[in-house]
Parts: sequence; C-alpha cells; structure tokens
Amino acid sequence: MDMMSANMIGGYDRAITLFSPDGRLLQVEYARKTVSQGTTSIGITCKEGVVLLADKRIIDKMIVPESVEKIFKIDNHMGAVMSGLISDGRVLIERAQIKAQNHKVTFGEPISVYTLTKEICDYIQLFTQYGGARPFGVSLIVGGVDDKPRLFMTEPSGIFFEYKAISMGEHANEVMKFIEKKYKYDMKIEDAVQLGVKALKEVLKSKFNKDRIDVAVITLKDKKFKKVKI
Repeated sequence: MDMMSANMIGGYDRAITLFSPDGRLLQVEYARKTVSQGTTSIGITCKEGVVLLADKRIIDKMIVPESVEKIFKIDNHMGAVMSGLISDGRVLIERAQIKAQNHKVTFGEPISVYTLTKEICDYIQLFTQYGGARPFGVSLIVGGVDDKPRLFMTEPSGIFFEYKAISMGEHANEVMKFIEKKYKYDMKIEDAVQLGVKALKEVLKSKFNKDRIDVAVITLKDKKFKKVKI
C-alpha cells in the first residue's frame, strides 16, 4: 500500500483542515491535479511587454469559439490566463478586477502586478485552512506591466512565484522544454507571440487550430491589454 492510499484510508483527504502524518494537505494536492489536467496556458515576458496564450480546447463542433474565454483583462495594464476549473477562475478574476478598480479609485494610480497577485493569493490561501470550504481548483498566470514587464503564477495553496516564462495545464512540461530552448528576453513582442504559438503547435500536433488559441498582449510602451489574432 503506497503512502497516498494509506492517507486516504486514514481519512486525511476528507477535510481541508487535517494534515496527514507526513505533513500534507491532500485536498490542496488534489486541486493541483485538477490544474494539471486543465488546458495548456502560457505566459511569456520580453523587453517590450507580456504575452498570454491559452488553448481553449473546444470539444464540441457546435460551440462558437469566441464564446470560450481563457484570458481575461483585469485592468488596462494587466491580464490573466487560467488552467483548471474555469468557474473557480472566474470568481478569482472578478475579485481581482474589483480590487484593481478599488485601488485606482482610492490611490489614484493603477495597482501593481505584484500587489494584485498577492491579494489574489491571500484570498486563495483562506480556502486552505477553514472547514466547510474547498481549495480553488485553478491556477492563474497573471501578467502585466508596471515599470517593467511582470509575470506571476498562482497555485491552489496560495503561493506564487515570478517567472520570465511559464506554462501550466496538461502539456506544461513539454511546453517549457520547448520555450527554454528558444527563449530570449530581448526579443520583440511579436516574436514572443510566435514562440508561444509554436510551443502550442508542438504539443497539440494535429489537433492544433488557430481558432482554439487565445492570445493577449500587454506592451510596456502603451500599457494596454489587448487580444490579438494569430
């Protein structure tokens, strides 16, 4: 019997407030598994700004591709892409949008990408320590520009890290191997878009279709979030 099975039999996976004997919160680990099974998302920074990409994975031919959203605008200078439970992600995005607007009204300036990401993760962390709730089954890649391009990824545990480029979802490892070989921070924003698209094409293979790829850029020059076509 492996350690995970023993933990489950012991009931440690039934409540978010119980640590297993080996110091794990199993419900948080299950949430991470949900993220790893989600659609592939990518964030890339370069000297000109930030690129966000997502595979929308349209599984029904009758679905209108434009109705499937994986990348969202948080503020003029910031956006986010998600993997995992989209319904959970939408709640976090809406909270982030409200936080960004409240900060602008209160302080008269846009909220920084770091501060907003920390606010989101503080909220995520609350759902790892109280009974009667479950962790968020979603991770976000939050990208934007302050005085320079910034890119962060959140986790269901409430932790976050800053990256030059990062991927999450079902093909994250393969995507990162591809990007690591070709990434250059001094490339142009158009080159960063192409790098992300090529990475998705590499892992999706025959399933690749431009209609299922969502792309957004935030440039350092004008600090504006905008969706782009590939």
